[in-house]
Amino acid sequence: MEIAFILIYMCLFVSCLLSYPLLIIKKKKWESKPRARLPPGSMGWPYVGESLKLYSQDPNVFFATRQLRYGEIFKSHILGCPCVMLASPEAARFVLVTHAHLFKPTYPKSKEKLIGPSALFFHQGEYHNHLRKLVQSSLSPDTVKKLIPDIQSTAISALESWADGHIINTFNEMKKLSFQVGILSIFGHLDSNYREKLDENYHIMNKGYNSFPTNIPGTAYQKALLARKKLNQILGEIISERKEKRLLEKDLLGRFLNFKDENGQILTEDQLADNIIGVLFAAQDTTASVLTWILKFLYDDQKLLEAVKAEQMAIYKVNKGGKFLTWAQTRNMPLTHKVILESLRMASIISFAFREAIIDVEYKGYLIPKGWKVMPLFRNIHHNPELFPDPDIFDPSRFEVPPKPNTFIPFGNGVHACPGNGLAKMEMLIFIHHLVTKFRWEVEGSVDGIQYGPFPVPQQGLPARFWQESN
Repeated sequence: MEIAFILIYMCLFVSCLLSYPLLIIKKKKWESKPRARLPPGSMGWPYVGESLKLYSQDPNVFFATRQLRYGEIFKSHILGCPCVMLASPEAARFVLVTHAHLFKPTYPKSKEKLIGPSALFFHQGEYHNHLRKLVQSSLSPDTVKKLIPDIQSTAISALESWADGHIINTFNEMKKLSFQVGILSIFGHLDSNYREKLDENYHIMNKGYNSFPTNIPGTAYQKALLARKKLNQILGEIISERKEKRLLEKDLLGRFLNFKDENGQILTEDQLADNIIGVLFAAQDTTASVLTWILKFLYDDQKLLEAVKAEQMAIYKVNKGGKFLTWAQTRNMPLTHKVILESLRMASIISFAFREAIIDVEYKGYLIPKGWKVMPLFRNIHHNPELFPDPDIFDPSRFEVPPKPNTFIPFGNGVHACPGNGLAKMEMLIFIHHLVTKFRWEVEGSVDGIQYGPFPVPQQGLPARFWQESN
């Protein structure tokens, strides 16, 4: 088990420990309805719970074995918290969609402090609704269309920088690519000096995000806090420059700056900074993880790779070898699109959502007590053989028929689902097109394991060599 994965859950342990409730259920004399009971499962040792078992094995095995033993609703005590795990599509919809108002998003305070307490995904209610609409409008299909040339240039530049045959850490390089695309979606064309400063300090902050949260000088977390302050300063300079020049760009920053609520209130600079950093955080590691897995899955199935290449070469020839794709062409890549969907299912980068019951909630005869954490297990749903036959086999053809409702939720569901999923898919389609039509790659060594940091990626970040082909 990777240290980073352990540390992130140690942080959750600390944040949740204080919220452990003393549950006393009293049945009133006049009640005729049977009292709801806690779901089956083991709470392990006091305070420690089953955390050591979670840390000592693949987390996917931990959740899968308990689902097999107890069913699709079970309890545990992990991460310092009493939790209810939900491994069915219906239960995930209950928590994330139909009864989302009963379950609040929850994050460790140490992580909230780095991203910023005003960030979109820490909130419910009107503030969340307003900001979500802003983000959705800035990442709508019409807006994403306009980003296609810049995303292509960014992808090609990245691929060319790798193509000298030296070994790269694919995941790390994909993070750089996804960060640049995130910058494009927020700021449009940003001065290179600002871009480099943001990149440098965001990298330090992101590295400390998954470290133990101690504010001792020299630790990764303390460095991350300092980098977060510098990010605020840099963003403040960018915002001041925008206001001074009265620039009216329709990128995400422009929409944030023009926002006013029903009372005429605008976003403060702290709120602006928190939400910009929150969008960057949501855009980088998750997309980079999926892109890394796509490279591995294609490399492991050369027949599939040739089929994807044939699909993309047909488009390449129509463009006479030019580098610019059109929106219509990205909408007509059926096999490539299915490869992306199957990669999202197989990898299940976001393995579960983390919510907290704000009142006692009853579901299917079971009690979810107020203050308990609730975890819809996306990966368990995506790997359920009744929903996806032979779930451990990479098979894009399974998406020739749309999956049943609520069974495929790689971007979450409901009011807190990722609003940038369209941009992420576009980035993947563009990258794959230029990768398979102009480059070849070889994975270095045998890379079959998974590491968590905290998102699942192939071992060692998938070391690989790239070469450019002459068509």
